[in-house]
Parts: sequence; structure tokens; C-alpha cells
Amino acid sequence: MNNPILNNHTPIKKIAIQGYEGSFHQEAALNFFGEHITILPCDNFPEVFKVVDDAAQSDAAVIAIENSIVGSILPNYNLLQESKLIITGEIYLNISQNLLVYPGVRIEDVREVRSHHMAIRQCRNYLLDFDWKVIETEDTALSAKHIRQHHSKHIAAIASKLAADMYGLEILAPDIHTMKTNYTRFLVLEREKQAMPVPDANKASVNFNTNHSMGSLAKVLTAIADGGINLSKLQSFPIPGSEWLYSFHVDMEFDSIEQFDKVINMIRSLTVELKIYGVYKKGSTI
Repeated sequence: MNNPILNNHTPIKKIAIQGYEGSFHQEAALNFFGEHITILPCDNFPEVFKVVDDAAQSDAAVIAIENSIVGSILPNYNLLQESKLIITGEIYLNISQNLLVYPGVRIEDVREVRSHHMAIRQCRNYLLDFDWKVIETEDTALSAKHIRQHHSKHIAAIASKLAADMYGLEILAPDIHTMKTNYTRFLVLEREKQAMPVPDANKASVNFNTNHSMGSLAKVLTAIADGGINLSKLQSFPIPGSEWLYSFHVDMEFDSIEQFDKVINMIRSLTVELKIYGVYKKGSTI
């Protein structure tokens, strides 16, 4: 785990996450910051951005940005673009989806399964083997919490082992996700005034627009490649109110900050409204 210290040496205390205690967001936050933190559950991602923007409420936030099975969480890129928050880290969490039940419940007792729509999609093949009613809910951990609160004997939840431990549920079937290489990438966000340069940074997230001339995007990508930088992600977004103009989100991996700065200087003249979301250390898979 990383040392739970902000870049300006202020102890991390309050971390905003989407979802409830026992969620994968909490698991990612614990892995990045350590166990001595307070989790601030938020109902949705816009609320997370609002909470972390207020120094009186939180110190940082952890948000999911993409999953290896279901892809990018596009609304979160839009929230990132509209905010002034800075990316200061990332976590790649191996997502293990489990079927959770109230203690003593057998698989033949289950009539209904509840979970977040992304978790349901990740476990679709397993669910097809049963004639259960599948209900989409707002959060995996909340589905588990409701089983404990209501002593449900015919409802199962798809959620994490952390949720099972927190709410005293049994894991009736472990690892029920279809693709066993199931990873979610989470970003760590801090306020602009708080964020300081990250030691040994080797990755950056950048957003830019290009003009409508032929080959404008190709020129930018060529400059990045010529600078020896690996482009690990390229995501396009239509610009509202424009006629087929797009902004582009790119993740760059590099050997040194000097190499990154050189490439950024090269592409500034080729882009419009270039914005650096953050320069940080590439996350390892947990």
C-alpha cells in the first residue's frame, strides 16, 4: 500500500467515494491510502466531485474510470473535464464478484439477485444458468447491506468479499464473473491547490481539441510517438454545439518528466485548449 500521506505532507483522513461501505471503491481507497482513513460514501459520481471540491468535507476522492470488461465510464470523463480537480494517482483493482446470501440460505432458496448493473453485466453467463429474477440496484454493497438489514432469505446480492465481511453475509458462490481477468481502473483526485508534483511520475492524462483540418489528429499522435511516449489510451468525445468536432482524452506513459514536457511543448501548436488533468505514477495491478 502507498503511504497515506498527501503530497504536501498533510495526513489523508477523508476520502470521498461513489457507493457505500463495502464497495469496490472503498477497497480501492484502502489499497491506495491505507486503512487509517474515513470513507465518505456518495450516492453518485457528480456528488463525489462536489464533495472533494470542498476542503471542509474531504481530502481526496477515488473514482472508477474504466473496466476491462464493460469499458470506459464515459460520464466520469465528462465530469473530469468540467472540474478543476487533479489526478494524483491510479489503482488497478482485480474485481472479484461473489454471490452473497444471508447466513444459512442455500442456492435452492434464492429467487432473486440484486446488484449494480455493471456487476450484473460482468456475471451474465453465471446468471443465465438460473431462473432468478435479476434486479438492477444503485450499488453492489448497498444490495448486500439490504440483505442483512431485512434478513432476506430468498434474495442474493452480487458484491465484494469486503461487503460480505462488513455485513456478515455468506459467500454462496465465489468469483462468478464471466471473464476472470476483470479489472477496474480507479483515479485518485485532489484539489488543484492541494496537489503537488508526484515523485517518480511516469504517466499523465491530457485532454485536447484539434481543428477540423485533414490529418490534424494524426499529426498530434505522430508527435507523441516521435517523442518516444507510449499512448496507453485514446478516447474521443463530441464537443456539444459543434458540427462534428471532437475533444480527445489521452493517457501517456513516459520515462521522465522532461520527456513528457518536451512532447507537450511539441503538440501545443497542433492542438486547441490543451489541458493536463494530472501527472502521476502508473498504478500497479492489485
